Amino acid sequence: MGKQPHLLVGEGELNEIALLPGDPNRVGMIAALADEYEVISENREYKICNIDYKGKGLTVCSTGIGCPSAAIAVEELCKVGVKKIIRVGTTGALQREIKTGEFIIVTGAAKEEGTTKRYESEVYPAVSDYQVVSALVNVAKQQDHKFHIGAIVTNDAYYAETEEYVKIWENAGLLSIEMETSVILTLARRLGIEAGSILTVDGNLVEGSKKGETEGGEFPKKIRDRIQEMGQIALDASLLL
Repeated sequence: MGKQPHLLVGEGELNEIALLPGDPNRVGMIAALADEYEVISENREYKICNIDYKGKGLTVCSTGIGCPSAAIAVEELCKVGVKKIIRVGTTGALQREIKTGEFIIVTGAAKEEGTTKRYESEVYPAVSDYQVVSALVNVAKQQDHKFHIGAIVTNDAYYAETEEYVKIWENAGLLSIEMETSVILTLARRLGIEAGSILTVDGNLVEGSKKGETEGGEFPKKIRDRIQEMGQIALDASLLL
């Protein structure tokens, strides 16, 4: 087997557990928490590092924004031997009690996107693997973080969240909204690998603060710090898998 056309990696080049941020810049942020790291490839929205974390080899691979590019990443990672995936991303809260800077550990995702429909029926569940959820919860508790556990919604249109749309998902009890988790969970189950997702809340749509709001072109320091802490949780959870 040659190299994958988008990730530019071949079989055996990566580790069995991969952390998947959306933003390529967060690959370096997570890698900086490791003992050692090596950049394996950079192409389009995909940046990949292999890292050594407390004696365990892990891979970090960005997915870009949205389900289509995330699907490519999962498909090609699986083809080269990745067996377990943890998405590490940001999300906008849909419940008033969820505060900016808190974490969400995802149990499942409503599929308000088009990519998964090309693979499975709309009723096919996008559900996290229990072992991955358990590992994330255990580490978050040990590190005394404020977090929520439950289902979210994944959609395709970043700027399309009207008040009516937000109210529907708030009333449904979904915790937050983002753009990649449902396809990662759907493809992982379809491909026979394990996957989960941990997200940092960067805004609350019910309260009127948009997800991803920045100061001077970057997240406020509080959110940057929480994103780094989320990476730490995911790394430590990987040691339990």
